[in-house]
Amino acid sequence: MLIDGAFAVASDNAWITSLNPATEAEIGRVPAGTKDDVNRAVDAAERAQSGWKQKSIWERGALLRKVAAGFRVRAQEILTMEATDTGNTIAKLRADVEIAAGYLEYFAGLGTEMKGDTVPASATGLHFTLREPYGVVARIVPFNHPFMFAGAHLAAPLMAGNTVVIKTPETSPLSGHLLGEVCQEILPAGVVNIVSGYGLPVGDALVRHAKIRRIGFTGSVATGLAIQRAAAETSVKHVTLELGGKNPLIVFPDADIHKAVDAAVAGMNFSWAGQSCGSTSRLLVHESLYARAIELTQAKVAALKLGDPLDPASDMGPVNSIGHYKRIMALIEAGKSEGAKLILGGGRPKGEMFKRGYWIEPTVFADVTPQMTIAREEVFGPVMTIAKWATVDEAISIANSTDYGLTTGIFTHDITQALTTAKRIESGVVTINGSGMHFVGLPFGGVKNSGFGGEESLDELLSYTQAKSVHIML
Repeated sequence: MLIDGAFAVASDNAWITSLNPATEAEIGRVPAGTKDDVNRAVDAAERAQSGWKQKSIWERGALLRKVAAGFRVRAQEILTMEATDTGNTIAKLRADVEIAAGYLEYFAGLGTEMKGDTVPASATGLHFTLREPYGVVARIVPFNHPFMFAGAHLAAPLMAGNTVVIKTPETSPLSGHLLGEVCQEILPAGVVNIVSGYGLPVGDALVRHAKIRRIGFTGSVATGLAIQRAAAETSVKHVTLELGGKNPLIVFPDADIHKAVDAAVAGMNFSWAGQSCGSTSRLLVHESLYARAIELTQAKVAALKLGDPLDPASDMGPVNSIGHYKRIMALIEAGKSEGAKLILGGGRPKGEMFKRGYWIEPTVFADVTPQMTIAREEVFGPVMTIAKWATVDEAISIANSTDYGLTTGIFTHDITQALTTAKRIESGVVTINGSGMHFVGLPFGGVKNSGFGGEESLDELLSYTQAKSVHIML
């Protein structure tokens, strides 16, 4: 763990062993941190924060750009470790380091946008607001893109003048050490601290710590709810949550069904085994195109090549851990037992290399109804569902029928239909005639149980500041 500019083991010298999900071989270990380790990290961040916030935005921005350059220098090392530790395929994973570096550079340039306001509140006074950092910020990182989420989401809190304590995931934690090496080399001691360990005690101690007033979390709904409860028991905190999704892609009868299916399969993120909150896991197709959509989806998904995550030719690797493997397989069995039609996959792939590891075939269900478990619960795995609809009201009702509201895709050539549907959909992001969801400068985040708080934009930067009103009576 990186604490106060130095690497440290856990206070009780306990460890977590990390396994390669493709082979189940031991590939490394990280400290299993304790509450004492969290306290040391927070204390270090608090000591460093005074000097960090006194740096000008130009000084902070220059250091963030140096960290971005450090990521790029070590990109191949990071990617090899990340692919081995997560199971994500390296060809698509290459973008993760660049995304993290890009967001550091993006937020480094937004410093002058942390503006206050002047308000003519009285005839004789001058009234204005300032934006100030919270102090020590906690960022809790998920297992699906641990380096990208840790690196990219350092940018806004650091640029705003906060110091940060990152908690790495319990599975796939190894790249956090490489992130720590880059930060140790470039940033003042204590500005970034990295703790590893289990949710209990490390995550719990972090969100309960009285000196942490700002928390950013990416992960599951259940953990997000637990964070809200724990944080509220100790002090008033600003918590933002980027949680799960059960994301629909609605295909209207005038759409190009080939392009719609291509977008749905691409948006399903099979490159990381569907383990993405934004995956387009529900394909909702007008009845006139339904049979063709099933045929095209089956053919396109069946063509995916499963293989070694380090092989650039592999389209999909294993899921992340044994616990997650069991959960996904249980949901697949629920789909079968509840009457969904399994048209592809549903089990462990055949072949010698798939006998060990957490491998699941790309899976497609058809004839899925909104009441089924696989239509309501986020699988967070390589499982797509296809459902049909007859009227626009029915399509929107199905799309809005879950507790999630992260992303939605709409395919139609009718601009009026596209925009009226977009307004009726309950989600934080809507993409028309595509499946891309992340565009620099536009907030990414959900509604309902998908969380709250827009990231990847000016909104994220401002969320790491507090407004202070100043009144000068002349």
